[in-house]
Amino acid sequence: MIARTNIDLQTVLDAVYNGIVACDTEGSIILINKSAARVAGRQKDELIGERIERVFPDTGLPEVIRTGQSALHRKLNFRERVLLTNRSPIFNHEGLLVGAIGVFQDISELEKVAQALKEEKILAQELQDIIESSYDGIWITDGEGYTLHVNSAYERISGLKKEELLGRHMQELVDKGYFSDSVTLHVLKNKERATIIHEIRKTGKRALITGNPIFNEAGKIVRVVTNVRDITELIQLKQALEDKEKLAARYQNELVQLRSQRVQEEYVVESQQMRHIYDLATWVSQVDSTVLILGESGVGKEVVAQLIVRSSDRRDEPYIKVNCGAIPDNLLESELFGYEKGSFTGADKKGKPGMFELAHKGTILLDEVSEIPLNLQVKLLRVIQEQEVMRVGSTKPMKLDVRIIAATNRDLEERVRLGEFREDLFYRLNVIPIIVPPLRERKEDIPPLIEHFLRKFNAKYRLNKEIPHAVIDRLVTYHWPGNVRELQNIVERVVVLSREDEVGLEALPLQLNAACEEVRQLHADVSEEMPLKEALFELEKKLVLRALQKYGTTRKAADALGVDQSTVVRKVQRIRELEGMEAEL
Repeated sequence: MIARTNIDLQTVLDAVYNGIVACDTEGSIILINKSAARVAGRQKDELIGERIERVFPDTGLPEVIRTGQSALHRKLNFRERVLLTNRSPIFNHEGLLVGAIGVFQDISELEKVAQALKEEKILAQELQDIIESSYDGIWITDGEGYTLHVNSAYERISGLKKEELLGRHMQELVDKGYFSDSVTLHVLKNKERATIIHEIRKTGKRALITGNPIFNEAGKIVRVVTNVRDITELIQLKQALEDKEKLAARYQNELVQLRSQRVQEEYVVESQQMRHIYDLATWVSQVDSTVLILGESGVGKEVVAQLIVRSSDRRDEPYIKVNCGAIPDNLLESELFGYEKGSFTGADKKGKPGMFELAHKGTILLDEVSEIPLNLQVKLLRVIQEQEVMRVGSTKPMKLDVRIIAATNRDLEERVRLGEFREDLFYRLNVIPIIVPPLRERKEDIPPLIEHFLRKFNAKYRLNKEIPHAVIDRLVTYHWPGNVRELQNIVERVVVLSREDEVGLEALPLQLNAACEEVRQLHADVSEEMPLKEALFELEKKLVLRALQKYGTTRKAADALGVDQSTVVRKVQRIRELEGMEAEL
């Protein structure tokens, strides 16, 4: 009967999922079920009589025997498992302590689930903190359009409280006038990202609102995350920037005007033609377009180039002037473009930068550009087109930032027609042409130029000379084939050579007085009756001398009159012979 009861009890214990183990007061195992043996990793029959601490270290049952006190709900780590244990003393019917029993449950999986839940909670909190830390407003709805979350930034931007928004449908909020439109509704309708800009009615702020759908595996929208960015300040900054740009443009224009006025004080600009050239030069100085300055020798082409440079933003950068007609053809390429060491016999061992390299960030003036040989014109064209230069003997081009100004006293279009100048280079140079008229076509500039040069040379030679109106009038009537350069030379000559403080007519060069006398005689009166042959002679003389005065050379005068140069030369000789005979009589 007793044996059957023991068997029944063991059967019951083996059926329990929790582990059960008991020991006597000596610490030997007297009872263990299948669940406890499975956790121990051995057969239960082998464990009977074993020391409890050897099978289950840190089980705590010896402590219960020693104290006679229960230890409930204690965790025990055993072989990478987590066990939840209850430990109790065993007393007999006489109240004597005869052993201890432990009941434990393997909660390893529950611990993993609990840890996962804890991590999920931490992650959720981190996500919440991220959403709350965003400076932009964030609004989250479910796949139906009901509000799930609104962060604090949105409250700040909109002036609305999340309590009045949570759980409400977006269509309801639009219908009740909270918003004029809802990007969430656009996302739900079109099933794609949408962006709108509208004004928030309560705060008057302008917001850029972008809604993004989140799909589940079945392709259904489960969330709509809306980002709300306050662009009121951005719009204000944009407007302020536009205002500042307009103001800066106005100041820039005023600065150009002031700079132009300051520079104008150093230049003589009296005639309408020169005022136009001055205004054009100061205007084109603000851009980097290539300028071609045309005009006779001595008209002041280099002065116009200097005006462009001094009025430009490159005025503090290098300004390199190259007289292309003064450099031998065999040296011009290396002078313009530089050369590498050992490129040719006599080359500098270290190589040499060319004029274009020296002008980097600044301006280069190619004076007498018409004299560049055809074979170099191709290389110059590449420099202008590509803004890069290649030294002689090099295979590696160098990038440049150079403003190009070209000048010539030759007719480039005629040279193109004759095949002496490349047409493509001409068009590259002729982006902004400035034609400086000869001095004889702007005689109103002569008196102020005389005053300008007079001050200059009086200061240079520490003199106090004056030029009276009679002398100035005589100088105005001269045709000035050498233009401003000739005028400057003559003013210097009379200032230096005149013995009196007031320069007289006698101080003028003889050829200038003679030429002025010829001009005076142009006004011959043929209104009185005279033989037709004499009248024709007077008319021819007047026309020939006027053409010579205007054009400076017999060739140009002949072209203007439509006759051969030899005809003009012959008539001039005839005029002088007859006038000489009249003088003798």
